[in-house]
Amino acid sequence: MALMQRAQPVVALRAEQGPAGVLRRFDWRALGTGCALHYVTEDEARGRAFEAAARAWVETFEARYSRYRPASALSRINAAAGGARMEIDQEMQRLLGICRALHFMTQGVLDATALPVLRLWDYRAEAPREPSAAEVEAARRLVGWEKVELGEGWVRLPEAGMALDFGGWGKEYAVDAVAELARAHGIAVALVDFGRDLRVLGRPPGRPAWHVGLEDPRRPGECWGSIGVSDAGVATSGDYRRGFTKDGKRYGHIVDVRTGRPVAHDLRQVTVVAPSCLQAGVWATTAFVLGVEDGRRLVEEQMGVAACFVTDTARAQTRGFFRYVVET
Repeated sequence: MALMQRAQPVVALRAEQGPAGVLRRFDWRALGTGCALHYVTEDEARGRAFEAAARAWVETFEARYSRYRPASALSRINAAAGGARMEIDQEMQRLLGICRALHFMTQGVLDATALPVLRLWDYRAEAPREPSAAEVEAARRLVGWEKVELGEGWVRLPEAGMALDFGGWGKEYAVDAVAELARAHGIAVALVDFGRDLRVLGRPPGRPAWHVGLEDPRRPGECWGSIGVSDAGVATSGDYRRGFTKDGKRYGHIVDVRTGRPVAHDLRQVTVVAPSCLQAGVWATTAFVLGVEDGRRLVEEQMGVAACFVTDTARAQTRGFFRYVVET
């Protein structure tokens, strides 16, 4: 699922087994990435029930809302673009309401109708290319949340070629949902990691916090620092790992839907800590698109949210990020 083509966060976590409990781990693949649960319970049956419930929830979510699944509810809405309104259930109504709220909160940076533009900049294509100005403009004319007609129990995309995608926030939403599943199964200490979009509950055994390493975008594979978090979400956005080069020019994979083109500035990475993974992912993407100054200003307006910015030559952070930094 990929709306804004947000970079897979590149955080590495560390937690250790200690005397306070057994730290278990469960891995599988879904949502186009690796998924991992790290959690503490002395009751093996409770843990297996949580693992099964988490995997089933994610599989159902992906089947219903991935634009890559032709039979998904989202794909059916997209296929009907330019035609009649589509009936939707309460869950879809709620998710489309999130799309509307995020569009407003991010000042249009996160737009669930961005798919026509994103398709032009497919870095996974066998021969990626820079689309023409006419192609970009034609795609941009199909983008705009304000075009979506949304009523109680129905939605309509009024123009043929319009398309919705929940990828700019769907994976993070799933992370939070699975963290709540952990609570429902009586598990108070857990880390949910979907492609390095994280949500942590409590503290791991024998440690004061979950220890999250932050990759250096100038030296991928190495960490420039780390943070310690508990009861929070963490997400990172950056364009240094994914993209393509054409005629000597590199195009990152994060697209600014307002211009219809990949983001082009010296910002390479934004890491956000927030009360939820959804909030962390949304503000990491938005701040990356806006750049250091505007991004930092917007993040500082959000209660309980902190961010660190890494450019080609320097690092900057919002007020409060220092509280999470682990001294080495």
